[in-house]
Amino acid sequence: MTKFIDVTVPLSPDLPVFPGDPPFQIDVTHRKGGGDAYNVARVTLGTHAGTHVDAPFHFLEGGATVDQLALEILIGKVRVVDLPGRDSVERADLEALDLREDLRVLIKTRNSGLLRQKAFQEDYVWLAPDAATYLAQVGIKLVGFDYLSIEKLGSRDYAAHVALLEAGVVIVEGLDLSEIEPGEYDMVCLPLRIAGADGSPARVVLRPR
Repeated sequence: MTKFIDVTVPLSPDLPVFPGDPPFQIDVTHRKGGGDAYNVARVTLGTHAGTHVDAPFHFLEGGATVDQLALEILIGKVRVVDLPGRDSVERADLEALDLREDLRVLIKTRNSGLLRQKAFQEDYVWLAPDAATYLAQVGIKLVGFDYLSIEKLGSRDYAAHVALLEAGVVIVEGLDLSEIEPGEYDMVCLPLRIAGADGSPARVVLRPR
């Protein structure tokens, strides 16, 4: 049986966070070794910590929240594409890949592996707005990226996010695709079912087809 590959970054205090987002914290409240009957911890984190899903409500007032996302979009065949040696992913890069037959796409860049570094990396590869528009135009319903945001750092209009979310495209950020070869996979992407949330950390696994 072909094994699933985990492309989720572990949640820990060493995980980088997008500037301004809450850091991940885990505090032990009950410890078996300290005389309690069981181990329990309290976790504090943002809705966009580590590997996570952006729901339309993240940028669109009245947009679908994470608990309303269709499982049929979050689970199924996905295509992984590799675009190395770039500072941004442009429309022409994606047009050359002919994605019109795909429903889900994960974009691997030189970002993959950066989430292993505790410090936030400001020079991450980002998705150009015209590339985001192209993905929506060709019918992509889920886009995955390998750093904490698809957006260029310092953007004020968040055009890439808005182009995708307005078209109902689910965005998955913070993937670790460093060990993943381009090709087709079966994907399971399950965010927490948090009522009314703009996003959620998710466990994402791939299995080669």
